[in-house]
Amino acid sequence: MTQTIPFTVDHVGSFLRPESIKQARQEAAAGNLSSAELRQLENQEITKLVAEQKAAGIKGITDGEFRRGFWHIDFLEHLNGVEGYVPEQGYNQQFHGKAAPSYNIRVTDKISFNPAHPFLADFVFLKELVETEPGYYAKATIPSPTMILRQELLANDGSSKIAELYPELTEFYSDLSQTYREAIQAFYQAGCRYLQFDDTNWAFLADVDKRAELTEKGIDPTEIAQVCAAIINDALKDKPADLTITTHICRGNHASSWLFSGGYEPIAKELFSTDYDGFFLEYDSERAGDFAPLRYWSKPDSKVVLGLVTSKYPELEDPALLIERIKEATEYVPLENLAISPQCGFASTQEGNKLTTKEQWEKIHLLQEVAKQVWQS
Repeated sequence: MTQTIPFTVDHVGSFLRPESIKQARQEAAAGNLSSAELRQLENQEITKLVAEQKAAGIKGITDGEFRRGFWHIDFLEHLNGVEGYVPEQGYNQQFHGKAAPSYNIRVTDKISFNPAHPFLADFVFLKELVETEPGYYAKATIPSPTMILRQELLANDGSSKIAELYPELTEFYSDLSQTYREAIQAFYQAGCRYLQFDDTNWAFLADVDKRAELTEKGIDPTEIAQVCAAIINDALKDKPADLTITTHICRGNHASSWLFSGGYEPIAKELFSTDYDGFFLEYDSERAGDFAPLRYWSKPDSKVVLGLVTSKYPELEDPALLIERIKEATEYVPLENLAISPQCGFASTQEGNKLTTKEQWEKIHLLQEVAKQVWQS
């Protein structure tokens, strides 16, 4: 399966929310719409989105993250020992552009997986819509366990309880891995065969300024990268053979803004030591660096998905330049192990990026046309 998934043209997960959902969420927050009514509307819009993805030639299909406010917090706050809250000082990372909403997560107790996690029922609904004929897979997207590590150890505001809850950090790391081992099994039992861990932590560790900040705090970013790789591999160690698990490495994506800058070189060795079946990498701007870090890729049964088309802006990339960049990447990874996608989702937060739904699908169609020329010529 890993030779098929990720698909030659794939996507990260989120799509622009319809105005109906945005309005309904406001009504629900104001107490004018019940949770059942909101879910019914979400079901209707997700059903439409699944049909649109199939019409666009997409094989790994998500629910567009239509039920979420954030790409990561909605999942993390439903784990045992984690809660969502409104920090007084705002979101703990400063975007280059529009600020993210003031909401985040914090660890309040020992961490474990919640077997009644609402994302499982959400996935079952998606799977029943998607897998009505061969060749289509319902794709679940959740944040990486290292997102909790970054929040609590690397970018916290001084209020973290980790030192109190976990005097030995190795126990914290172990609980993160165990929580995600159980999450993987829960999604598998729900019928999931395509799961993705989304992760901005690697980009944080690759950013020159963030690395300097960590060093000033007495934290070695390279050692942390090694810890992250160990946590992830420990989480993946019991992965079923017929379950494909990929990761998306993101530099931040909110209302077409971004968080981190820099190529993959500082963390490439550790990143490619992880046992993922696919790596969705952002390569849509100069901030991403060159392809040289791909020399650390060494797993022939995995794929590297080149995020060459930006999801942040509506302008369409030149197909000839995209084809040339794919050719450049084959210096490090064989063509059969490459795929292409937008660099990130179109709406990592419910606000969405600065393009229209029509322009969103034009990006997907562009990728399909490029793939035909590169892989089917």
